[in-house]
Amino acid sequence: MLGRYPERDDPKVSSLDRAAERVFAAFRSFRRAGVGRFDELLAEIDLHEDEFRNASAQALATTVLELRRELAAHGLHRSRVTRAFALVRELAERTLGMRPYDVQLIGGWVMLHGRIAEMQTGEGKSLTATLPACVAAMCGIPVHVVTVNDYLVMRDSKWAKPLYQALGLGVGAIVEDLDEDARRAAYGADVTYCTNKQVVFDYLRDRLRLGRGRGRLRLALDDVLREGGSTGGLLMRGLCYAIVDEADSVLVDEARTPLILSRDGTSEDQLRAHEQALELAGELVEGQDFKRREERLEITERGRRRVAELARPLGGVWTGKRRREELVGLALSALHKFERDRHYLVKDDSVQIIDEYTGRLMPDRSWERGLHQLIELKEGCPPSDQRDTLARISYQRYFRRYLLLAGMTGTASEVSGELWSVYRLGVVTIPTRLPLRRERLPSRVYPSADRRWDAVVERIRAMREAGRPTLVGARSVGASEVLSARLHAAGIPHQVLNARQDENEAEIIAQAGAAGRVTVATNMAGRGTDIQLGPGVAELGGLHVIATERHEAGRIDRQLFGRCARQGDPGSVEFIVSLEDELCEQFYPKALLRRLRARSGQSLPFPHRLGEWIMLLPQKGAEFRHARARRTLLRMDEQLGEMLAFAGRPE
Repeated sequence: MLGRYPERDDPKVSSLDRAAERVFAAFRSFRRAGVGRFDELLAEIDLHEDEFRNASAQALATTVLELRRELAAHGLHRSRVTRAFALVRELAERTLGMRPYDVQLIGGWVMLHGRIAEMQTGEGKSLTATLPACVAAMCGIPVHVVTVNDYLVMRDSKWAKPLYQALGLGVGAIVEDLDEDARRAAYGADVTYCTNKQVVFDYLRDRLRLGRGRGRLRLALDDVLREGGSTGGLLMRGLCYAIVDEADSVLVDEARTPLILSRDGTSEDQLRAHEQALELAGELVEGQDFKRREERLEITERGRRRVAELARPLGGVWTGKRRREELVGLALSALHKFERDRHYLVKDDSVQIIDEYTGRLMPDRSWERGLHQLIELKEGCPPSDQRDTLARISYQRYFRRYLLLAGMTGTASEVSGELWSVYRLGVVTIPTRLPLRRERLPSRVYPSADRRWDAVVERIRAMREAGRPTLVGARSVGASEVLSARLHAAGIPHQVLNARQDENEAEIIAQAGAAGRVTVATNMAGRGTDIQLGPGVAELGGLHVIATERHEAGRIDRQLFGRCARQGDPGSVEFIVSLEDELCEQFYPKALLRRLRARSGQSLPFPHRLGEWIMLLPQKGAEFRHARARRTLLRMDEQLGEMLAFAGRPE
């Protein structure tokens, strides 16, 4: 099954480990029993309604102690778990003022069985996650609740803390600026909230600490030292049970690139080589010396000869054919593939990466192999130190190391096959609490970006005059600012939420449902923050959402559309896009795009069905390429692990 951190088959296993194995044996037995019928599950939970509803605080505290002893001693069993769910439901209402709905109980039950709960946006996944987290922690199993940013880590851990405390459980939070002692304490809690990137990097740091020694022996020694007051121990205490929020984003979308732990290592020679690489790349002509192949830039045979000729007087690193072409290839990517205000911002005289899935800045991250320094030189910023790789791992290999893995998201069905093949995670779709009232309007595909923006402004004006709020999704900082300039010119007040202006993200998104409000947001779109409709807005039709480009993954478009029509509210959504969007430019030959634009004229959109197909094909192509890239990364990561194991080094 899933591997245990660090090595679970070492003969030197403590009594605590043996107790954990007994619990996990019961966990596996519980999973094998299956999810079962939801109506029967809810009926069993409701059997405890009167017992807990009428109990005093002292009586509930006694019940908590009894149930924790039973779960710790005997593991998970259906009767104990349904009773625990009923207890958590009652305590959630008393401590948080929120009583889990039936659909949330079902979602928690599904995740406790090690599956993905697909729940529509707005169904309350944060509260749902506390149900399996509480029950597993009551068994004595360390729980990691993994989410996508520090804001959600702090918000959810702080908000749910009274519930965990009522159950006698400790809760920790891992965010960017914590020191080692604080991280170790947070991981020592019963339930730890953390981001996907932080937890993986902490795992890599622990792997480095283990070095070449046997994992169990090093851990045992570390425990002894820690009891003696050492602060140099491991951060984590195992990969036992993880609940991954926005599971499709973390386990699929972000799994295209490995996580790399590195250290500074730039020399003067490297800096000079980067400057020369940019100069050489600037001499190459697109279409002759290099070509675009899907998402890659490929040097042609003519380009290789040209590079060799230009590099001949330079000597040094430029005498080697492989290294020479690698450097120029990276420089070409810096010049022609990575765009300012789409892939990165220049802020405080430094290049900061924009997370393409959330739209947020990642100031602590850098591209590898010198690409980051090349982009800094391109933008005239002081080059930072190049990073030397110390350890690396893919999300696929990392998350498969948990003994039990589960997750929740609003969009998993499209990638259910990949989630099963890579992680052995089944997807269970949870029904909405109330009927869905989201209206999908016909897509409009325009031949030019200018006409698309005109149409978006017209639609916003019409919605505002009708008193309805509008949320507009843009794929990049640059696109959001282009639309903002047009709205200013049209005299339409609005709020912009992007990587430049993300300080008040939750507040801006929370107010996006007020009457007549216009909000322009990049992909972040306040995921995890509820949009409440203002007085009278529901009667007018609710929030209207406009997507101005299709994303490379259709699920992210669905996430944007899921910002409206939540919990039975009305709402409407539509695409207003153009043939000049990045997806079309990458997928279709330029000659074909010219013919399509000429056929359609310059002002009218394509017929609805034709427009849908024109935009759907590039999106499906991008999804296929990304799935192939993830498979390739996983295969390479597994091969690297095998080579390191053969060499006697830790993975």
